[in-house]
Amino acid sequence: MNVFTHPKTAERDARALAKAAGRAEKGEDGEGSVQVHLDPTMEIDGAKVFAIYGKGGIGKSTTSSNLSVAFSKIGKRVLQIGCDPKHDSTFTLTKSLIPTVIDILEEVDFHPEELRPEDFVFEGYNGVQCVEAGGPPAGTGCGGYVVGQTVKLLKEHHLLEDTDVVVFDVLGDVVCGGFASPLQHADQALIVTANDFDSIFAMNRIVAAIHAKAKNYNVRLGGVIANRSAKTDEIDRFNAAVGLERIAHFPDLDVVRRSRLKKSTLFEMGDHPEIKAIQDEYLQLAEQLWAGTDELKAEPMKDRDIFDFLGFD
Repeated sequence: MNVFTHPKTAERDARALAKAAGRAEKGEDGEGSVQVHLDPTMEIDGAKVFAIYGKGGIGKSTTSSNLSVAFSKIGKRVLQIGCDPKHDSTFTLTKSLIPTVIDILEEVDFHPEELRPEDFVFEGYNGVQCVEAGGPPAGTGCGGYVVGQTVKLLKEHHLLEDTDVVVFDVLGDVVCGGFASPLQHADQALIVTANDFDSIFAMNRIVAAIHAKAKNYNVRLGGVIANRSAKTDEIDRFNAAVGLERIAHFPDLDVVRRSRLKKSTLFEMGDHPEIKAIQDEYLQLAEQLWAGTDELKAEPMKDRDIFDFLGFD
């Protein structure tokens, strides 16, 4: 039976939506929002939690996986949670497409008490623990429900108690309530972008989503990661205009493409100077994030304003 039509969840989901609609009338979580608020018992305590966002195809999974390894290299216990129906966030860590939480729940007719941690948590490179939340079949449900069930399972099995860092790798540039839900758990949101109009336009929309969530949750903007770009001039110009800060830069090098084809992280691709430079940048980024970055008070532009700002006559 499909999780999104399961009778055991229908009544609960209806109640949640009714509560959300009531909150929307108050203008919480952004004007006109109908978001379901986080159950306080599902908060992630103890670990530092980062949510990685950015335009679709910009390299969030590559960034997330290598950042997870970098955290593990500096001695942290790391859990990476993929939040994409493609469930390919962690494949360079595990060398396979691991089963999703939704897949596993369906196998036990959505009785989570029958699951063991090893059913849905898989160890990847250098000890990084990997989970793929998965997602609803196309057009049938909300990604926020999937993220919520994943965190609930991790909490029930006490798997977050032995974790220092949680990395959410989130689908595309979707800023709807479903895939914005990791922002309810995160301490910091990081935005991956390239030095082009579409990527920066998406980044601006993500900043707006983070602003909305920050009204009711502790998530804050942690910084911008430039990816797949030889230069960062447009990124830096936009950052200066709205109050963002670039905290890392990964150029568009062929070794990154080859690492994905080899189902490997960049830390497994040898020690050629070009590769070593990228590895060092990830290690520096992990150290910086662990030490803590300043909260960024960015103000997103209106769509028309950013169009004019980035456009050329």
